[in-house]
Amino acid sequence: MNDPKLFSIDLVARESSAASETARALGIEVAAQFGPREEQTFALIARAAAGAVVGGLNGVIHWRWLYVAQFRVAPPARGRGVGGALLDRAERLARETDCVGIYLDTFSPAACAFYERRGFAKAGQIDNFPPGAARVFLAKKL
Repeated sequence: MNDPKLFSIDLVARESSAASETARALGIEVAAQFGPREEQTFALIARAAAGAVVGGLNGVIHWRWLYVAQFRVAPPARGRGVGGALLDRAERLARETDCVGIYLDTFSPAACAFYERRGFAKAGQIDNFPPGAARVFLAKKL
């Protein structure tokens, strides 16, 4: 099957029309089996009283799960309830949109412990990703 006369493989930009077509075609196949993703992106921003951004959470809701794609609290605001408040608001959004759960991943053992204290459970792990650490996946059913 690896006959170069039958096909070739090219490295192209992710934004190319060929790459977009691959994503579109896969989306159609997946939707046929599991239903449409019906993605809804969102961002939650935490601000200090003076208005400065002290934290944020970016995510997407699909297939009735809320995915936390990025989550950060500025170092001076850590340990002051900002992270917990952001996760509480994300969970409220998940419940308001009839989600069955929330999932996320982290490289940080401290963040992993924080999520576990908030009811998340480890769902998987990839060791040495990034090198010298582990990528831990966590989920919380609602």
